Amino acid sequence: MTTPMNEAAIVERLQKLDGWERDGGTITKTFKVDTYLAGLALATAIGTVCEGLDHHPDMMIGWRKVTVSFTTHDAGSQLSDKDFAAAEKVEALGYPRKS
Repeated sequence: MTTPMNEAAIVERLQKLDGWERDGGTITKTFKVDTYLAGLALATAIGTVCEGLDHHPDMMIGWRKVTVSFTTHDAGSQLSDKDFAAAEKVEALGYPRKS
């Protein structure tokens, strides 16, 4: 069983993640993409990274957007270090590209 994070740690880690929001025991970010196919590609990249971490997000692919949500089920669907580590890896993908 994974240990959930305390409130102070959650607030601290969330401040370091641009665009991520907390909803109870979940952190979520919606990425804007140029096309539907770009959304599919982004979701595939996120899925590949997260498979390597053995920590899988819920994802919703919509018209020119991809919403990614993390929670830790074996911590009672609360936030753990696993969620933030995975979100940091998603951010490291560098999407959207900054010019």
